[in-house]
Amino acid sequence: MPGLLIVTSAGPEEATRASIAFHIAVNGARPNGTEVAVALAGDAAELVKPDVIANVLGQGLPPLRELLDKCLDQDVHLYV
Repeated sequence: MPGLLIVTSAGPEEATRASIAFHIAVNGARPNGTEVAVALAGDAAELVKPDVIANVLGQGLPPLRELLDKCLDQDVHLYV
């Protein structure tokens, strides 16, 4: 059971909001030793599609593709 479950419903049309959950997980919680998972609800479920991932670029955040790669590297679980 993760220590922190981040739930997001923001889809690709809201790129910044959609990326924030992943950013918090891999650049905030996980580096500090917190076990974390991200749950994708509603429109956010589209974020796991390869053609969508490449086009999600939030303002002031790394690209979603980079954040998802870090999730895999840091063993952050994703629930859809």
